[in-house]
Amino acid sequence: QVQLVESGGGLVQAGGSLRLSCAASGRTFSSYAMGWFRQAPGKEREFVAAINYSGIRTAYADSVKGRFTISRDNARNMGYLQMNSLKPEDAADYYCAARNGLLVTTAPVYDVWGQGTQVTVSS
Repeated sequence: QVQLVESGGGLVQAGGSLRLSCAASGRTFSSYAMGWFRQAPGKEREFVAAINYSGIRTAYADSVKGRFTISRDNARNMGYLQMNSLKPEDAADYYCAARNGLLVTTAPVYDVWGQGTQVTVSS
């Protein structure tokens, strides 16, 4: 079973950048699709980005297209979310998730979750 730990959150000014990391344990990470989701206070968890097991295929929410980039390094058991041109509405707790299957954009089908990392964007 894969376990996930996020890092890299913090406080950034609007227009700034952050890079979130997701460290995975377990030798089977390279066979898992990975996704990033976020949840702001009082809101439902929403899809941000996803990447397939090999890193060839990616998907993004419309709200982050062109600003965020998801990537992974299977040799290092790491996943990343590069966030540029951050906006106040990007502020949320960000979670990485993994599933042993195809790339999907819906949270319930991901069966492994990290504990989350907080991103705060000041205007």
